[in-house]
Amino acid sequence: MDHLKQKKQRQKHTSILSYWTVRYLLIIGTGLLLTALVTFWWIQQEAMNNRMQTAALLAQEIADRSVSADGSLNVTPALHQLIEDRKRFFKLTQEMCVIITGPKGELLFSQPEMTEKEMRYELNDSLDAARSPEFKAAGAQIQGNGEMLGQVMVLQSKRSLRYIPREEITFFSILIVFLIILSWLTIYLLSIKLAKPIQRVASAASQISGGKYNIVLETEAKEREIHELLLSFQEMAGKLQQFEQSRAVMLAGVSHELKTPVTSIKGLVHAVREGIVEGEEASEFLDIALLEAGRLQRMVADLLDYNALAAGIVAIRHDRLEAVPLLEEIVYQWKLTQSGDVCTPELQLPKQPLFLRGDPLRIQQIIVNLLNNSVQAKLPGQKLQLNLRLAENPQGYAVITVTDNGPGIPEENRERIFEAFFRSSGKQSTLRGLGLGLTFSRLLAGAMGGSLRLGDRPEQGCTFVITLPLWR
Repeated sequence: MDHLKQKKQRQKHTSILSYWTVRYLLIIGTGLLLTALVTFWWIQQEAMNNRMQTAALLAQEIADRSVSADGSLNVTPALHQLIEDRKRFFKLTQEMCVIITGPKGELLFSQPEMTEKEMRYELNDSLDAARSPEFKAAGAQIQGNGEMLGQVMVLQSKRSLRYIPREEITFFSILIVFLIILSWLTIYLLSIKLAKPIQRVASAASQISGGKYNIVLETEAKEREIHELLLSFQEMAGKLQQFEQSRAVMLAGVSHELKTPVTSIKGLVHAVREGIVEGEEASEFLDIALLEAGRLQRMVADLLDYNALAAGIVAIRHDRLEAVPLLEEIVYQWKLTQSGDVCTPELQLPKQPLFLRGDPLRIQQIIVNLLNNSVQAKLPGQKLQLNLRLAENPQGYAVITVTDNGPGIPEENRERIFEAFFRSSGKQSTLRGLGLGLTFSRLLAGAMGGSLRLGDRPEQGCTFVITLPLWR
């Protein structure tokens, strides 16, 4: 049922190609249509203004032609032909009326023919504008000998003034449709370009979710962002594959390390219980079983501490600590737990007081772990020398350096020693443990606001550097 629900949810989703092309088409289509409407309205207004100017020029020409050489009013029938010629020349519509009135407002000429009453109906009372709001009028006075002999009025309907030829409307409509198609084609091609790498990444992510980490993506792309996306995903897939392999090795190693003392304890206790060994030998077997149980307990504790600290559920104190007495006490207590052939670490401590901000128990855990590692790594028959130095750096941190003269860390392992469950080949053959000591110590240092790193490689041995914040 859950599978069917997830399948239905996936079916509701649309592809990026459909999503963006449809929405972009709606947006660009709406925008272009609104632009077309505004532009069409503006063209109509401009056409009306231009035609009104043309009508005013025609009215002025008729007024000039209506004056004879002696300056008297002379309205001739030839005006009919003049008006028709001007209509064809200026592409004026048939819905135009030309009226010539005398000095007293009497009707002298009209085209088309109309009566005095019809003229009064078309013009307002002052005979200088159209009576109907659906018409506009352009006029010109007839002047002769310095007197006004009459006036010419040219009336046109607003509908004819705004008229745009069908050819122009068709061309404009084709242009808008072409722009919409071109815009849609552009976003369609861009969506395809963007969808392909996303589809490859989605397909690769689906394979990873199915447990297949060996992903090979074509990371070459002209666009920097897409190239970085594909490259980052390819690197992530590689790291996941490496992590999965490390996890498998880790589980195998942990299982082996935990199984070994359990098997040993079981065999030793079984030998004592069945009476295979008796007396002092039986006591010796039990002592070995206790040691193995203690080792097993430490490994389980290390594993639990590491998981708790990695999950951030371990409380870390930030107390004001005097560094010199703290380090002296840590070294003193550590030396009590060691055999006699282990030399006391040489301390190089400043004379002036130095106060740290941290957790004394966690600082002890870090330093003790580093000292124990040096003891465990020393070569047989070698006299181990340990050095612990405390100093202050200019960045406001206390720097604790732990150095030994042991065999050191091979170059190929220097980058991996802080990895969880990592153990070098030499240690794997001689020591038993989970390989969490350095990892746990680095996490503890980071939780206190400091750090733990491997120092520069000396001529012999190795150096670890702990930085902890000073109390300010």
